[in-house]
Amino acid sequence: MVQYQAIGRFTSRTESYGKTTGSAEYTPDVDLPGMLWAKVLRSPVPHAIITRIDTSKAAALPGVHAVVTGDDVAGVRYGRRYRDLNVLSDGHIRFIGDRIAAVAAETKEIAEAAIDLIEVEYDELPGVFDPFAAAEANAPLVHPDVNTYEGLPEVLSPVSNVFIDEIHGRGDVEAGFAKADKVIENTFTVSRQHQGYMEPHCCVAWLDDDGILHVWAPNKNPHGVKGAIALAVDMAPDKVKLNPITVGGDFGGKGATLEEPLTCLLAIKSGRPVKHVFSYYDEFTVAAPRHAGSMRFKTGVMNDGTIVAHELDAVFDGGAYGGVRPGPQLSGAAHGGGCYRMESTKLRVRRVYTNNLPGGQARAPGEPQGFFAGESHIDLVARAIGMDPVAFRMQNMVKDGEQLVSGASYRDVRASEALQAAADGAGYATPKPANVGRGVAMGYRAPGTGESSVTVFLKPGGEVLIGTPVFEPGTGTYTTLRVVVAETLGFPPEKIDIQVLGTDVTGPDSGIGGSRGTRITTISGNMAATDAKEQLLTLAASLLEWPAGHIILAGEELIRDDTGERRLWGDVLAEANQEIRADAYADATARPDVTGFVAQVAEVAVDPETGRVDLLKFTTAHDVGTIINPIGHQGQINGGFLQGMGYALMEEVLVENGQVMTTNFADVKFPTTGDLPELKTVLLEPSGGVGPYNVKGIGENPLTPVAAAIANAVEDAIGVRIRDLPITAEKVFAALKAKNA
Repeated sequence: MVQYQAIGRFTSRTESYGKTTGSAEYTPDVDLPGMLWAKVLRSPVPHAIITRIDTSKAAALPGVHAVVTGDDVAGVRYGRRYRDLNVLSDGHIRFIGDRIAAVAAETKEIAEAAIDLIEVEYDELPGVFDPFAAAEANAPLVHPDVNTYEGLPEVLSPVSNVFIDEIHGRGDVEAGFAKADKVIENTFTVSRQHQGYMEPHCCVAWLDDDGILHVWAPNKNPHGVKGAIALAVDMAPDKVKLNPITVGGDFGGKGATLEEPLTCLLAIKSGRPVKHVFSYYDEFTVAAPRHAGSMRFKTGVMNDGTIVAHELDAVFDGGAYGGVRPGPQLSGAAHGGGCYRMESTKLRVRRVYTNNLPGGQARAPGEPQGFFAGESHIDLVARAIGMDPVAFRMQNMVKDGEQLVSGASYRDVRASEALQAAADGAGYATPKPANVGRGVAMGYRAPGTGESSVTVFLKPGGEVLIGTPVFEPGTGTYTTLRVVVAETLGFPPEKIDIQVLGTDVTGPDSGIGGSRGTRITTISGNMAATDAKEQLLTLAASLLEWPAGHIILAGEELIRDDTGERRLWGDVLAEANQEIRADAYADATARPDVTGFVAQVAEVAVDPETGRVDLLKFTTAHDVGTIINPIGHQGQINGGFLQGMGYALMEEVLVENGQVMTTNFADVKFPTTGDLPELKTVLLEPSGGVGPYNVKGIGENPLTPVAAAIANAVEDAIGVRIRDLPITAEKVFAALKAKNA
């Protein structure tokens, strides 16, 4: 195993100081001279055509500096890669909360009063709120013009609300079902889950005298939101600058472009800086949570445990718009096929427009849904043929080079090892009391793909500075960069500073997300630090007249290895009045050939009189690459588990006929540290990986199988199966009552 100096050692979080002391600057803290406040008029009805809108009274209200409607941005659509979003309504209302008009005024109170003065008349249309009903041929169309939208994968013929219909697979599943000893079918439903960040969506925009549009927004993908804004307000991208700002939580929800274009439009029209901050009511009613959906599985299996056919039909409620996630597809749901060897497969995933709030990007999009349903179903298949769930999984586990149901294949596959480590660590086979159960679930996720730009500066006097365009959402990327640069330079990580740079001076960067941060920044950070080191050695040879082959960089010193002479390189640069700058760009957009597997075991106690589920112990085993910072790595595991626990047991955004019923943190219950069970982590010895240090992603893997492990444990405890999330006491009690009846 490679021995490192900085990599693999505990390093304190770079960004923690500002967040814990309160010195970090967030978007709502930005205060510019002449700042105006933005407020938005939103639709009270789910589906309608606007027949009349009158903003004259709002515009005439003293203190109002701008009023905008859809006429100001007619024909403009934006989105991440699928462009179906309107800055303001195009006259077709698609959900309760759709943007109709907006104002910018001197105070929040004036802005709210102006909103109340806008008159709107509607011709209401029938709403479609169930994705299965919306998929019917005669359903009212949410987007009649869908075939004109840029980024739509295929032209729809005929036009329908089903804007994504992906089918993957291999072999003949019908033949497989015909020869199977048993065919098991199950259907599972999943709820919406808000990402749970504390800082709501917000934006500050200002058009300066030179025509540069300055934007402050807590978006983890600043280059992406820059492009969306430029498109939405019809400006050249080089005229839009995203300024560095702290991201107050993300979990997938701060990568899309939501209100930024509208805030910019108001700033341009008013000629003044404009601030727009969501209320928490806005957050829960119009931001884009994890998709709700339904997944039907059908599996053919032989009595000896061989899986011969596997079919998935998944339908997800896309809501009113699809462009708030990186692509129109929700391909992560294909992970519902699991980590298993299967002779024939067919996976169908549909995303359907409805008149509900849009479904968006949440941590590991599609995968928690797919793994909950798929791993719950795998347990039921094992039980149907009388096999232990762990033994059944072991028999069918994918090996090196074999194709997963999703179509991917990988090297250095350690899925079976992860499962065995989790089972051993949890004491899976040991005796347990009555009404206590253990459940197992598997997952996997490859390191994410993307682009990364990093600059390393070596300053006169000896300062090392890293420049990055990444707006840190809490994943520890700045710390990773410090460790990687420190490793290459032999310099103490704690003495390296980070400077977050605006989009006007940085190269392309995908930002953080998709478990790609460590993969792409270890590449770009290593490249930049290596270049800086080579420049320094070349300069030292020239300035000191030392032979080029005999100079060693050792932290703060340059050493001539043939004579032992030493100089501080900071002094050398100061005497020459020079600094070294090394820019690096890493293209890591190719799919990696490795993945990380996770196996989890939940232990629960269920009260048969009330249905209450207590999570007693949770064990998670990970197949890892090189760990850059152990404390950050473990933090990702614990945090991912906690989010998965909330998804499994308590979190739910309820929607009835298009109206969100859970509109604040009191209604949506998020787990806290007080809800944590005993946690145990087992890490396999590092093997395989990508990039210069053989890394794998860890961000999303700990989340995805949690709900299935808990659901499987509940059945093991009391013999009832909960097929829809969250697994509440009421559902368990009802299932027990039905079983006993």
